[in-house]
Amino acid sequence: MTEKKKKTIMQKRESIAAWLFLLPSLAGIIFFILIPFGDVVRRSFFEAMSGKFVGVSNYISVFANEAFQMAAKNTGRFILICIPLLLVISLVLSILVMGQTKLGDFFKSSFLIPMAIPVASIVLLWDVFFNKNGLLNNMFSILGYQQIDWMHTSKAFNILVFSYVWKNTGYDMVLWLAGLNGISLALYEAAAIDGAGAWEKFTYITLPGLLPTAFTLFVLSLINSFKVFREAYLIAGSYPDNSIYMLQHLFNNWFVTLDIQKMCAAAIVVAVVLLIFILVVMKLSSRGEEDSY
Repeated sequence: MTEKKKKTIMQKRESIAAWLFLLPSLAGIIFFILIPFGDVVRRSFFEAMSGKFVGVSNYISVFANEAFQMAAKNTGRFILICIPLLLVISLVLSILVMGQTKLGDFFKSSFLIPMAIPVASIVLLWDVFFNKNGLLNNMFSILGYQQIDWMHTSKAFNILVFSYVWKNTGYDMVLWLAGLNGISLALYEAAAIDGAGAWEKFTYITLPGLLPTAFTLFVLSLINSFKVFREAYLIAGSYPDNSIYMLQHLFNNWFVTLDIQKMCAAAIVVAVVLLIFILVVMKLSSRGEEDSY
């Protein structure tokens, strides 16, 4: 048997072994994600009870629904504020921690603590601080100011933003650190020899080198932004203040009232919008990587 045939046989065996290892994950994705999603697509074109084909009337009903419009607006506003804020804060912290030789590990661990706190404990913390009879209102009453029911006013949105950023900053910071460690120090040394300052190094070496990490962080942050519903739901229920009424609240309420056709149509709309959003960011990220070389 020639050396070429041996290599071909080895490659085939490795390929078969790889597919066998991937098979459980692929089966799980197919049966628990793709098939249910296909059924959601199908249901979005039918009436839930009668099974009658109604075309795009479910989608028209969703877009005309005032609750959907409000929830979509609040969710979009939350994402557009939180994700840039989170990425910038976590990047700044990662650069600061990177420069710490003695206390670097301590800061990494301390910033990850919010990730380990259960959601129920966070809700209790909110109650302690932001309840009508909580610590903040007690302080305001001592100073002579009027008490505010924080979670039932428009200020609830700012609290939700703070909670999301506080909880996810440490996680994103660690991922930024991984990206920073992947940039070769030789590039910085060569730039220093050419007379580049700290800002030039950051602009022309650090940022382009972090583009793959930035894309990954964007997608993860986008997914995590939908998990903030848990805190809002636990502290304010199914119908919170209008400022924090998110798409997840709407889906949950439609599920309870068995508006399955609306929920399916809205889910498809959200999935398509998120997919387009991610593809655009991916395109911009890949273009930025090409321009940096």
